[in-house]
Amino acid sequence: MKKTMKLTIKKWSHSYLSLGLALLIFTTGCEEFLSEEDPSNLTPESFYTIPDHAEAALAAVYADMRFYGGGSGIFSSTWQLLEATTGTSTTETAQNSDLNNLYGLIYDGRTGHIINWWNGLYKVIAQANLVLDRVPAITPMDEAQKAKILGEARFIRAWAYFYAVRLWGNVPLIKVPQTASAEDFRPSPAPQEQVYELILEDLLAAESAGLPWMDPSGRVSAAAVKAQLAKVYLTMAGFPLSKGASHYQLAAAKSKEVIDYANANPGSINLFPTYGDLHDETNGNRLEHLFMLQYNVIVAGNPMNNMFPNFKPVTFQGPSGTGSTVPTIEFYNSYEEGDKRAVNQEGFFYTTYYTNGSGEEFDLGAPYIFKHFNRAALGTAGVPGNRANNLNVPLIRFAEVLLIYAEAQNEVGGPDALAHESLKRIRDRAELATPSLGEFTAASFREAVWKERWHELCYEQITWFDMLRLRKAYNELTDGFDDFVGHVNLSSNQALQSMHLLMPYPLPEMQNNPNLQPQNPGFP
Repeated sequence: MKKTMKLTIKKWSHSYLSLGLALLIFTTGCEEFLSEEDPSNLTPESFYTIPDHAEAALAAVYADMRFYGGGSGIFSSTWQLLEATTGTSTTETAQNSDLNNLYGLIYDGRTGHIINWWNGLYKVIAQANLVLDRVPAITPMDEAQKAKILGEARFIRAWAYFYAVRLWGNVPLIKVPQTASAEDFRPSPAPQEQVYELILEDLLAAESAGLPWMDPSGRVSAAAVKAQLAKVYLTMAGFPLSKGASHYQLAAAKSKEVIDYANANPGSINLFPTYGDLHDETNGNRLEHLFMLQYNVIVAGNPMNNMFPNFKPVTFQGPSGTGSTVPTIEFYNSYEEGDKRAVNQEGFFYTTYYTNGSGEEFDLGAPYIFKHFNRAALGTAGVPGNRANNLNVPLIRFAEVLLIYAEAQNEVGGPDALAHESLKRIRDRAELATPSLGEFTAASFREAVWKERWHELCYEQITWFDMLRLRKAYNELTDGFDDFVGHVNLSSNQALQSMHLLMPYPLPEMQNNPNLQPQNPGFP
């Protein structure tokens, strides 16, 4: 009767039932019906029961990573936190006070971008924790599928904590799902060493999860895991942990694994032949792009529009764009003579474009960032844009892996042939000459690699973290490196202070969690 009752209700849900039939159902099945749980009221206990649930839950974790491109007030995006502070960009708009405060280095715990980063990262962590807590008990389930899902979730949790520990230093370490009645519902910050321990534990587990070397769908791959491990080791070698030679060696070894695989499989991992290939949406998740945030206009379109010039008709939308992240002229001019990366529309910048994306060419009057410009969606010479900006956001490129190896190897034994070749590959694509290996000292090679990081990885939200781990900042006027503290950001003519080595804890979070204290030094 229980099964029959359900079928009857479903069939007649949009019809009028006779009173007699309604009474029959009521008197014969009411007790069983009322004792059932509502199948639409999903809870962690009722949801994580079949493999499809595990896949859906993991998809939600991936989706939450897109907080990165979310809005942070008028004419601003969350990712701009990691660009405005570097000094390599400036703004053509003044409407967003939080963004202006970031450029002016006068931000605090009320700044919207900082709040959004905290909330976004901890939501990702919470979702990953649910997957890691609930998926192991799902049965029956293919063990290889389960291991892969858990490995991906651990990578993403490590990804989130890696941002958090670099931004704030000591942060709450939450490893299991939380409820209001949990003992550590209002956790105190954990020491950075403990956070890094979890990051490494998660990444090493992901490395052994049976992931493919590359995954064209955009899911975490073995190459992404190994590259991320190399990034973590390189960071731990520098400030503030200062692990030094042991972790430079680990970074060199792990990045070399990716390089060795790439050299043996150049059709799978490699540098793209041209810089235009980097922002061609058909190249997403392949070759040079080891890990990306996935975007599709059906769900969410590419979030880098704040790099468009301010109200200049470079896209099908006509005079639009905010210009809230544009290169400083000093950084643009710091590229070497002949560097392809500074060539109009061929490298990372453009100084002319086509009216409404596809019409007559006109002069922009200044350089703008071309690195995330999707020609197919926005238009190009004589070809109107299709208006569907499905370009992904790059998080890890093979170019960065090459530079990680070059830097790390140099720190443990000076530049070797592979370190030199890794640097040379980056410069070869830029059509720049590279001194021979014998012409470098460890000191000159170090700065050469740092300069390539600044010029190759710019506007990918990497530079700020280089400044933190090196305690150095590139000086565009001298073509050298200043100490972090005291370096003047030419975007604002303001000097970096020791307080800027950490972000402030968000004040709303400190109000919600009285154990989140003390505030990071220098902030109210």
